[in-house]
Formats: sequence, structure tokens, C-alpha cells
Amino acid sequence: MTVTESTGDSKKKLSAAGIARIKAAQKARWAKVKAATAAMEAASTEAPPEKKTRKMSAAGRARIAAAARARWAKVRSAKAAK
Repeated sequence: MTVTESTGDSKKKLSAAGIARIKAAQKARWAKVKAATAAMEAASTEAPPEKKTRKMSAAGRARIAAAARARWAKVRSAKAAK
């Protein structure tokens, strides 16, 4: 069986050396792809660093709640004035 290369209407036979060169180049390309894939898989198996939870102090929550109550009081007073 011979490998042929299509060039328009005519077909050109490749030499054994040409076929070997193409095979070697293809193996090199696949080796590079497989290495990159293996590196990505290895990196993805590592556990990501745990995300620190942000904690709010009781005083901070109280300030936010007081501000919310003040906003709603303002809305209610504006509604009652109409």
C-alpha cells in the first residue's frame, strides 16, 4: 500500500523517507499535546486553596441594620406625608 498526496488532479507518491518524516513529525506533535494535557490534569488534581470566609463583627452588622432602619423610616415618613 502506498501513501499518496493529492495535488489537484494528479497524485504524487511519497518516498519512504518522506513518509517517515511525516510520521516522526506527527509523533512529535502528539507527544507535545499529550504532555500539555498531562500537565493540565496534574495541575487540576491539586486541591485549590481554601477560600477564607469573611466575617463581619457584631458592631458592623448593627451599623448596617441601623442604616437600613433609618432608610425605611425615611421612606415611611415620606409616604405618610403624602
